[in-house]
Amino acid sequence: MLGKNKIARINELANKAKADGLTLTEQTEQKKLREEYLAAFRGGMRNHIEGMKVVDDDGKDVTPDKLKDIQKEKGLHGR
Repeated sequence: MLGKNKIARINELANKAKADGLTLTEQTEQKKLREEYLAAFRGGMRNHIEGMKVVDDDGKDVTPDKLKDIQKEKGLHGR
């Protein structure tokens, strides 16, 4: 995940953009930081989803085969 200082800078630039506008340098920095944030978020979400196991009401594993294959490749859930 992104460090607290980078998240604070994202928020600082967002607030400044609303109030006064950003310089070209600040716009470039903001774009880079947003891309970095989104990449970290997507990576975390992917790891979370890939670690899931779907079970129906009867306790039967109904995890989609595509997800099971990914889990197998990564050695998750003892498979």
